[in-house]
Amino acid sequence: MTTRKKAQKSNVSLLMLQSREIGAADFKARCLEIMDEVERLGVEVVITKHRKPVARLVPMAARSTGFCGSLAGMIEWAGDVESPIGAPWNDDESNLA
Repeated sequence: MTTRKKAQKSNVSLLMLQSREIGAADFKARCLEIMDEVERLGVEVVITKHRKPVARLVPMAARSTGFCGSLAGMIEWAGDVESPIGAPWNDDESNLA
C-alpha cells in the first residue's frame, strides 16, 4: 500500500507578494502557466506593451474576508521572536555602532 503526501499549500513570504511585470508577447506565449502561478502564489502580474502597463492579472478571492482574516494562511510561524537570544546587552551608546 502506498501513501501519498497531501499537496501542501505554498508558504509565501510577504516580501514575495510584490507584483511582477511581463511583456504582452511573453504573456501570450505562457498565458496558462502564468495564470496557474497567479492562482497558486496569490500574486498579481502586470502585463505591459512597450514597457507601459496595460493590464493586471490578479487572483480571484475564494471568499471575501474583508480586512479581518485577509492574511490567513499567508504568514508562517517562525517561533519565539521576543525572548532574549543570550547575547549581552548594555543600554549605552556603544551598542548603536
